[in-house]
Amino acid sequence: MSIISWDDYAADEASPLTSTSATKIKTAEPAVIAAAIAAATIKSSVAKTEKKINHSNATFRVGVTGLEELEVGAARIQVDDKKIINCRADLNQLVPFKYKWAWQKYLDACANHWMPNEINMTADIALWKDPEGLTDDERMIIKRNMGFFSTADSLVANNLVLAVYRHITNPECRQYLLRQAFEEALHTHAYQYVVESLGMDEAEIFNMYREQPMIARKAEWALPYTQSLGDPEFNTGTPENDQRLLRDLIAFYCVMEGIFFYTGFTQILSMGRRNKMSGTAEQLQYILRDESMHLNFGIDVINQIKIENPHVWTEKFQAEAIDIIRQGVTLECQYAADTMPTGILGLNYPMLEEYIKFIANRRLAQIGLPEQYLGATNTVPWMSEIMDLKKEKNFFETRVTEYQAGGTLAWD
Repeated sequence: MSIISWDDYAADEASPLTSTSATKIKTAEPAVIAAAIAAATIKSSVAKTEKKINHSNATFRVGVTGLEELEVGAARIQVDDKKIINCRADLNQLVPFKYKWAWQKYLDACANHWMPNEINMTADIALWKDPEGLTDDERMIIKRNMGFFSTADSLVANNLVLAVYRHITNPECRQYLLRQAFEEALHTHAYQYVVESLGMDEAEIFNMYREQPMIARKAEWALPYTQSLGDPEFNTGTPENDQRLLRDLIAFYCVMEGIFFYTGFTQILSMGRRNKMSGTAEQLQYILRDESMHLNFGIDVINQIKIENPHVWTEKFQAEAIDIIRQGVTLECQYAADTMPTGILGLNYPMLEEYIKFIANRRLAQIGLPEQYLGATNTVPWMSEIMDLKKEKNFFETRVTEYQAGGTLAWD
């Protein structure tokens, strides 16, 4: 057997092998050679790491992991070290929890798992294909809302993954954000499943936010706030930038998720209450259940940022936040008028306008701002049962297949 010479390698100062060890290796068995190389390489690597640590005063850069620096030998994380934004503590340490509400929301979301293809769409397909099954106004409501929702949830998901996650510096909150991002993908899947099941023109539906002016206006309004959060040069840590983040979160959670979805939810769920498009309505029932949790999480994050950074909550900033929500109400009312020019489904435009203002008042109150639409009432009280999750109901009782957690599945 030919012997491999290690002389050239051993002569290198950086080599983990000395010339003496190289001489011994020439006569060793292959297994011994492999073990010696592995041990020497580990020893060299440790020595180099120690050398680097000594030269950097026990700290080194960690890259894009959410950590600014890692300190070797640092004390264990304490609850008080954690903050929603501008936190310098180790973001990879989930516990100890500081915001138990965030962890509970993560657990609740996991318990609420569902999949779009588990919902029976047979009755919807028959009704949609029947020329006499739905009126033109009813068909327009389905198409317009699929057009808005299908791209709106993609926009929300992209904003979460590419922007919000980067600036929220708390691991239990990030854990929920990861679950929320999955749910946004699930919602886009649900809209695609409805569109495909009904045989709609997929290009028309998914491009509607570029073709229907009212849908385009809502998307156009939201983009500056999502782009602001996604600016690679943007970082929190100054009063101005902390306000910028908070402003964008208010637009994102209170308006985009907290107002813009509710006209469409009300219209399609009202159809389901009349045994029309029941499968589509059931999809939206699950989605609204998710969105209610997303909204409540966002409200808690906004309020926690206010508590930890009281300097950002100035009178001028509060006036800006009120204006953002009022802009959202104007756009959503215009969308309601556009999708429901005449009374239908037990609804009409004045009812929806009042309901949108009622919802906006709740969003304002939830973040500590004064109501702007005095006297606005809930004209659609049945929506509260779903939106507020106050009614105990098995939302999964109509599933075609029973959902099982991974640990209970049989693989034989």
